[in-house]
Amino acid sequence: EEKPDVTYADVGGCKDQIEKLREVVETPLLHPERFVNLGIEPPKGVLLYGPPGTGKTLFSMMVKEVTTKCNVQCWSLLTNLMVLIPRGNIKVLMATNRPDTLDPALIRPGRLDRKIEFALPDLAGRAHILKIHAKQMSVERDIRYDLLARLCPNSTGKLMDVWAVFLSTLCRLLSECISYLVLSGQA
Repeated sequence: EEKPDVTYADVGGCKDQIEKLREVVETPLLHPERFVNLGIEPPKGVLLYGPPGTGKTLFSMMVKEVTTKCNVQCWSLLTNLMVLIPRGNIKVLMATNRPDTLDPALIRPGRLDRKIEFALPDLAGRAHILKIHAKQMSVERDIRYDLLARLCPNSTGKLMDVWAVFLSTLCRLLSECISYLVLSGQA
């Protein structure tokens, strides 16, 4: 199985989700003594939920990467269910588009203690996502990503959504250039 080269810097529009995931997964793995000193149990499980393409699976890959760095074993079960085995405790990370279809017994406190919503990104989040994807492309560096983000108000941040915005914008610019050349007699 290939290791993903995914870091928190590769994810745009999910600042709150990153903080929550670090609090629920990384802190208990890296600093279990904090929970012991407080006399509390760390969260046992996390449910990531939201529309398709909002980053749930990407976050699962990042958690797997983090657990590898923490020398914690991690197995991928099914498509979006992961079990992390740190120091005898079992941690469950689940991702779904449809939390309403899950059995309430499965997602009750004590099994999945935290639920993290992945909603569609806002304007700033979409601009950040566009900027991240543009790093892999040969584009001008003075692009107004906030203006491009306005062109995709319901975009999830998936690469194909972003690519569609870039292609649409490029086609519109090419059309304008051709029209200008034809009207000015230079074509």
